[in-house]
Amino acid sequence: MKLLIVPTLNEKKNISNLFYKLKKLKYKLDILFVDDNSIDGTKEEILKICKKYKYASYIFRPKKMGIGSAHKDALKYAYKKKYHTIITMDADGTHDPKYIKNLIKFTKKFDLISTNRFVNKNSLIEWPIQRIFLTKIRYYLINILLNMSHDSSGAFRCYNAKKIKLTDILKAKNNGYSFFWESLYLLNKEKYTIKEIPIFLPYRKVGSSKMTFRDIFGSLLYLIKYFFRNLIF
Repeated sequence: MKLLIVPTLNEKKNISNLFYKLKKLKYKLDILFVDDNSIDGTKEEILKICKKYKYASYIFRPKKMGIGSAHKDALKYAYKKKYHTIITMDADGTHDPKYIKNLIKFTKKFDLISTNRFVNKNSLIEWPIQRIFLTKIRYYLINILLNMSHDSSGAFRCYNAKKIKLTDILKAKNNGYSFFWESLYLLNKEKYTIKEIPIFLPYRKVGSSKMTFRDIFGSLLYLIKYFFRNLIF
């Protein structure tokens, strides 16, 4: 059993296009939407999909609770339902479902398969220069401070739930964007095998990014505190 997790927050214009691409995949894949009380009609789009397609389901949360928190709730659901392969991706159109095949393929040999935006030098060519700068700064800071070479801050990944314990993922305390690098760091520390596949990551064409300056500053502050906490203890 395979589950695809798609957190949403005001992504009405992207949901239908994403679901159309997912329907074209040639293997069985259940889909779980996790919405943080969108106000643009996203929930209504999700309900339409779930009413028509029985393999789609949803979790509607009462307010914006953080992208990391959304992933945690969805992963708890997936483990409770005993899915053995769990894929997570963004709803904004930047994660192309064509990569899902490769993510799943490598679960035969690896515990966690993640995507890497920095293997191909033109992967971020469509992004604004300031976003490229901030993304690369975060990437190198994480790698230097945590001694980890992975592109660890992306949400497009696949968990082999037959190998990875849910409790090990949930050791990541952050409920925001830092959940991604923190969880990958902890899984790497637990000696789970990690495979990365290169992807091209287009910049979102519809809607606006949910990452604010506060999120960026908070993530960097959390990383620095995390580094010193681990250094001392």
